[in-house]
Amino acid sequence: MRNLLTRLTVVAVCLTAACGLWAQSQDDADSLRIATDSVVQQLSNQIRELKLQSIMMQEQLERSGQNAREDSVQKALTKARIDSLREITAGAPLVIDGDTLLTLYARKGGVYPEARVEQAREKILSEGRKMTMFADSVYVYESEFFSDVMAGDEVILSVTDIDGLWQNTTRQELAAQYRDIVTAKIEEIHAEYGLQQKLTGLLLVVLIIAGQWLLIRLTNWLYRRWRFRLIRMVMKMSLPLKFKDYEVLNVHRQGVIFVVVFRLIRAAVIFLQLLISIPLLFSVFPETKTFAYTIFGYIWNPFVDILGAVVAYLPNVFKIAVIIVCFHYLVKSIQYLSNEVASGKLKINGFYADWAHPTYLILRILLYSFMFVMIWPLLPSSDSQVFQGVSVFIGVIVSLGSTSIVGNLMAGIVMTYMRPFHVGDFIRFGDIEGFVIEKTALVTRLRTRKNEVITIPNSNLMSSQTSNFTFAAENYGIIVHTKVTIGYDMQHQLIEQLLLDAAKATALLQTTPPPYVRVTALDDFYVEYEINAFTTHSAKLSDIYSELHQNILDHFHRAGVEIMSPHIFAHRDHLEVQIPKEDKA
Repeated sequence: MRNLLTRLTVVAVCLTAACGLWAQSQDDADSLRIATDSVVQQLSNQIRELKLQSIMMQEQLERSGQNAREDSVQKALTKARIDSLREITAGAPLVIDGDTLLTLYARKGGVYPEARVEQAREKILSEGRKMTMFADSVYVYESEFFSDVMAGDEVILSVTDIDGLWQNTTRQELAAQYRDIVTAKIEEIHAEYGLQQKLTGLLLVVLIIAGQWLLIRLTNWLYRRWRFRLIRMVMKMSLPLKFKDYEVLNVHRQGVIFVVVFRLIRAAVIFLQLLISIPLLFSVFPETKTFAYTIFGYIWNPFVDILGAVVAYLPNVFKIAVIIVCFHYLVKSIQYLSNEVASGKLKINGFYADWAHPTYLILRILLYSFMFVMIWPLLPSSDSQVFQGVSVFIGVIVSLGSTSIVGNLMAGIVMTYMRPFHVGDFIRFGDIEGFVIEKTALVTRLRTRKNEVITIPNSNLMSSQTSNFTFAAENYGIIVHTKVTIGYDMQHQLIEQLLLDAAKATALLQTTPPPYVRVTALDDFYVEYEINAFTTHSAKLSDIYSELHQNILDHFHRAGVEIMSPHIFAHRDHLEVQIPKEDKA
């Protein structure tokens, strides 16, 4: 470069001198001077450019030497940093089927080692699962900055210089090691997924299906062969199952149950066969092996989960059993005391015998409610929101639909302790009279004199007035009373005596205390008399009233007194006296 510059300089000086001499001799040649100046200017520019290129080349040479020194230092520093990070950096292992093939520590550009490993794993699996595979299809392709492990046209893994530093080797040697590892793994996967394995799998599938079909045929044949024999055997050996006088299961029902059980056994055997054969069928091919495990898990995992839940729940089961046993015997003790009070063997001041049974029922409900409260937290999933939501929903439905039920129940409890009547008493409720034939917590049933059974809600009985004739008759005596109206022309002593005689002639009326007559009204045309007599036979009040009325008619007719309100005296004229004439024999 320097010789070239020197030569150009000499040529430029000679041309300048020649041009000067020629210019002196030809002063008037302006065009030649201009051409000469242009040539000189071009040569000067070329000289400057050559000098600039020389300077740049010198700087580049100096920079290259400096870069080489800096690269060596940088490489040493990088290796030192890698050595310091080697013990604390886990790396990203390439694992296929539980086998760790290699481990990457460095990034390749912006790709992290985990992503590089995942990409390599997918490429290896894809190559290994092809139907055909050649051992020499995996090779290393070298480029300026990377060594690529290739399979055909696919890049499986790119190895960088940093990867070589991490493994204390060169990039090329590490790529060769990875090629051998990848080749061995692809051949191993191909041996499992290749064409030969597929043909073998198809043969096994045919054998499994044929074997399962033969097993089902054998199971059905055994079922048909032994069904009637076993049924006849069971029918001969079985006896009717009775509970006291009730025949729970006769021989025929036992035979039907045996047939159903025998069918269920056959279905269970076939189900167990399928439970084994179907997973085997799917496990033949590696592609469907996980699906087989999934199907088997769908069937097996629920049993395992249920068994585990049952085992884990056993402590709570024992707690619940202890609570139930304790409350059971506590209720039995209260029942024994209530029976003693009800029978009169145990007497408590101020506590009636007929209170014993309802009190026992109330205490039993309270105890069982308390027992349920204690058991509730021990129930499975009792703390879940779904369980609580369902319980709240049921409680709302019951509370909304049982308002009248609760009202009748509370009225029945209150009436039990008020004791307004008992079963068998003759009572009156409004216009209804009848005998109490049943008292429950919700309703009371009456039987009228015409044998009509009337059901009355306890809340209605509680809110209205009832009359207990039986209680009054047994303790005080019921006063049977009836009224007659007689004109002012009759002596009241005669009327009173006739009424008393009629009452004494009535069979079920008491003579002690004696009957009595009351004058209850002095009307415009007649006097109103009322006969009152005592009786203790509340169940026969209708018969007593009927007989009393008959006796009043007989006595008044024999005495010649007509029982008639004398409103018609002014219109009577020549009408006869309204008294029946005696029959003439």
